[in-house]
This record gives sequence, structure tokens and C-alpha cells, in this order.
Amino acid sequence: MALKLLRRSPFRFGSRSLFNVRLFSDSPTQQHTSPIQNIQSHQHTNSSKSQNKASSPSSLKDSELSKFAAIADTWWDSEGPFKPLHNMNPTRLAFIRSALCRHFRKDPLSARPFEGLKLIDVGCGGGILSEPLARMGATVTGIDAVEKNIKIARLHADLDQATSTIEYCCTTAEKLVEEQRKFDAVISLEVIEHVADPTGFCKSLAALTVPGGATVISTVNRSMRSYATAIVAAEYILHWLPKGTHQWSSFLTPEELVLILQRASINVQEMAGFVYNPLTGKWSLSDDVSVNYIAFGTKNDQ
Repeated sequence: MALKLLRRSPFRFGSRSLFNVRLFSDSPTQQHTSPIQNIQSHQHTNSSKSQNKASSPSSLKDSELSKFAAIADTWWDSEGPFKPLHNMNPTRLAFIRSALCRHFRKDPLSARPFEGLKLIDVGCGGGILSEPLARMGATVTGIDAVEKNIKIARLHADLDQATSTIEYCCTTAEKLVEEQRKFDAVISLEVIEHVADPTGFCKSLAALTVPGGATVISTVNRSMRSYATAIVAAEYILHWLPKGTHQWSSFLTPEELVLILQRASINVQEMAGFVYNPLTGKWSLSDDVSVNYIAFGTKNDQ
């Protein structure tokens, strides 16, 4: 599935216009900023605390680690708590494949378009994103702060020769920055809404990205619609996710994410929304970023 080339359109955040963003939409996103309630979270982890205590500060909440550890055994159960991520994965990969192929001038029709690229999956969980990235030819590192997640990811990857080369580490983005690790593309999906310090987290992602490299982040918008669908419907009515998976106040609007990344020397070039079709049970890319959305940015050359 190829993404069409998108027209430039400004994001507005307060009195500032952000004209450097190529949107999947040709209209800006409506922003809702009124707080509602605190509900704790679960989902794909990232950003902090390794099996040995890191000397660098960590941006992940301890409560998040406990929740992910409790359901780590279910990562590869496509009907379990991570079912929404399994269902969304082909659409997430379609965006990543298109954006990275265009940026790195790779052939999107190739079976292994990411050959020669070093990618890191920050907050890899059980490896449901890392594995297809490896099958597309990338040299993949997957990191997660929950040791049980890493053990599950390693066991599953070793079942297939094509994925057995993935380097899985129970560590944090901050720790890898200390080690001066660098990657062509840094990917962190459904993670930033679970960290205590999104600004510090994005600075770490930027520090892991080579100059001129790519950063891809997906998350949930802080809107009335996301509260109704991602929390009330998904957790309490449809039971797609365990109750307490998300904290609405921790969601970021697209405008906020663009500014945070911009301050970390990442310029967002493209953004798309994910829309679920209840009739087909499938997700698709859309210009609607009012709930789930994904952003692709490039790091300034230095």
C-alpha cells in the first residue's frame, strides 16, 4: 500500500503556525485541551528502567512498567489484550515503509526495502513491530524497560531465522544515549503517552537518530473523540483493552507533538491518522488525526 504524496498545510498551536509539516490531511486538526479524569495505562512500553538501574534519568512511569509486566505473556496472542495493536500493525507498517523508502530513496516494491538501514524499535514490547521490520531487511534493535517483554520477544524471534538476528535489550532510550548509540531511523509507537516526560523522551529519541535520519512516533490525540473511543468505548464498552489502559491527560495533540519534536531538532514532515472500520474490522490511513495518529520527521543535519 503506497501513500500518496501529501500537500503542505500549516499546523496551528496558539499563535504559532508550523508550515513545515506535510499532512495526510489538507485541514488542521481541531484541538481539545480540557482535562477529564485520570485513568492509568497499559500498552506498548518504552522509555525507561532497565534490568540494572540506569545511571541516567528515566522518563517512564513505574506504574506503567508494572502493568506491562503483568500482561507480557499475551504479546503474541492476537485475540488477547494486544489485539488492537495486532490489527493496527499492517497499517502502521504501510506508513513506515512508505515514509522511510521515500526518505532513504529505497524501492518500496522490494521485498527487503530496508536493507542496509539500522533501525531501533523503542518500547518494542514483545516484538510485533520489530519482526516485520527485520523481515524487510533492516538491522533491528528492539528495546523495552520490561525484562519479561524482552524475554518473550527473544523467544519468538528465535523461531524464525529471518528474525533471529534482532538485537533485543532490556534498557532505555536514555541509557543508549549515554552509550552513544546511533540509528538511521528511530521508531516508537504507542509509547509516548505512557512516559512521565514527553519532552525529555523525544530529546532521547533525537539523540539516537543520526543527522539526516528519521524518527517515527505514533500516539493518541487528546480530544473529546479520543476520550469517547480510546477510553470509554475501547476499555469499558467493547473491552478491546483492559480497563485503565489509558490516561487521557497524558495524550498529546498533534500540535504539541510537532512542537516537542521541533525543539528536539526533529522536523515533522508527514502525519496521518488511523481510522477503524467496524464493518471490516480493519484499520486504514486517513486524514483524520482526531484519535490515533502517526508522525514522520527528520533530524536536522549537524
